[in-house]
Amino acid sequence: MRRQRKFILSAVVAAVVGVTTWVALPASAAAPTASLRTVSDWGSGWQSEVTIKNTGAAAMSSWKVEFDLPAGGAIGSYWDADLVTSGNHRTFTNRGWNGSVPVGGSVTFGFVGSGGKPAGCKLNGVACEGGATTAPTTTAPTVAPTTAPTTEAPTTAPTTKAPTTAPTTKAPTTAPTTKAPDAPQPVPPAGSTLPVAVKNETGRTDNVFLYVLGTNLTTGKLGYVNAAGAFTPWTGGAPVPAPAPDVSIAGPGNGATTTLKLPKNLSGRLYMSFGQKLDFRLTTDGLVQPAPWAGGDPNRDILFDWSEFTLNDSGLWLNSSQVDMFAVPHVVSVTGGDGRTSKTGEVKAGGRQRVINTVKASPDFAKSVITRGDGTVLRVLAPGKAADAGLMSPTYLDSYITGAWNAYTGKNLTVVPFTDRPDTKFVGRTSGNVMNFTDSTGKTVASFTKPSTANVWGCDGALGAPNDLVVGPIARTLCAALTRTTLGRLDTQPSGTAADFYQGNPSNLYAKVIHDNMLDGKAYAFAFDDVQNQESLVHSGDPRQAGITLSAF
Repeated sequence: MRRQRKFILSAVVAAVVGVTTWVALPASAAAPTASLRTVSDWGSGWQSEVTIKNTGAAAMSSWKVEFDLPAGGAIGSYWDADLVTSGNHRTFTNRGWNGSVPVGGSVTFGFVGSGGKPAGCKLNGVACEGGATTAPTTTAPTVAPTTAPTTEAPTTAPTTKAPTTAPTTKAPTTAPTTKAPDAPQPVPPAGSTLPVAVKNETGRTDNVFLYVLGTNLTTGKLGYVNAAGAFTPWTGGAPVPAPAPDVSIAGPGNGATTTLKLPKNLSGRLYMSFGQKLDFRLTTDGLVQPAPWAGGDPNRDILFDWSEFTLNDSGLWLNSSQVDMFAVPHVVSVTGGDGRTSKTGEVKAGGRQRVINTVKASPDFAKSVITRGDGTVLRVLAPGKAADAGLMSPTYLDSYITGAWNAYTGKNLTVVPFTDRPDTKFVGRTSGNVMNFTDSTGKTVASFTKPSTANVWGCDGALGAPNDLVVGPIARTLCAALTRTTLGRLDTQPSGTAADFYQGNPSNLYAKVIHDNMLDGKAYAFAFDDVQNQESLVHSGDPRQAGITLSAF
């Protein structure tokens, strides 16, 4: 399936997974019922589904489910239903193949949205089972959350609640094409923890502080790990985020190496900061991570970055990430039991400065380069984060999106999302603002409303990707094509090579220049950069040692 699962250290854990609690209303006897549940909520979006049960005395030939969204709410992708929008009112009706529901039978449809959740649900004019009178709410964080980590390249919307089961560990549909493994070297024996050597080659004299934070995949608890590999769950927290305990680990000075240990069944992030410790906060729901693009974030003036990982019985996935920002270039590596080492994420000599200079030279992107008062360039914000901070136009890609979307009013878009299953194809055509996809039988299996610039930057909202084998893979393919400006030019997706990417106008200069300055061309410059294996990810099914080398800058 894949997202094989995005690792699950969330910025603020405020997810609602399971059945949404509604105010119960009496149901008429012998009548069909409908229940609405939130499948997952990742802060910036959510996935819901409606199950219609024919508990009546006669077969159903059609159905209609309607509800209201609060101001700012939106539905992006949806499946197994048709949608009509009128202001804040949404009406879903059956498609031609799923309107008939026999007595005792059921049918389910789903959708991905953002903003407030549905309220006032009705089935055929009658309140849904436990029909909602108000939308459920969660407490918003006082510090804007970061995006969920993307170490095992994602294929679905991120979950922000600690998982109850380990993420899937199925290998990607195509193997990551990182730098060829080095010649075999002696390796340590397998153990209950995995050594991670953090080497400092930056040339900087700042003190370095390291943090290993994540989710224990056995217990579902969020917590931290010390240098010896012991996991401790977070405790405490308050409605207003309270300072977390100092769980920093002293990092290596320039030219030195510090070796940490990762316990198995952990998924999360390894942070590194220079000159100052990071400020983490705890709420009653979980951990608030640094979000330096947000106003008032206490980490705004700190030079820091992170790598993301999952370590479980199927091995180690480790990647550098530029999904939110480009700050401290670093190489990630893993040595397997065969003694071979794979690595990626290495910038070309002078690459960090070239990224900064190129972005600064663009009037559209220049303000996303963040410089501290002492002249230190702390980071280049990804365009979505820069737009959120008011540093670039929130409609930057709109003209391209409209042209690419409308290109398929008169021709087909073919999506072949699985490289190991070339016969699995979906055909898209645009009608109005919606692109509908059919499968090989001609059945409509997914629909997407035209995304906004923010949806493309975040691969979210109208491009939200549920954890399935149809809508999610199509969504991630669309987002990659829109981000790389190949949609509208290449009518089979994914397709093309790196030379075809970022050739549209306007385009994602941020992603382009980062990829251009990597030795192997690989980076995680947006959430679905794993499409066509463009991501800076290493994996070993038998890891014996991992490494993170902080590159010179």
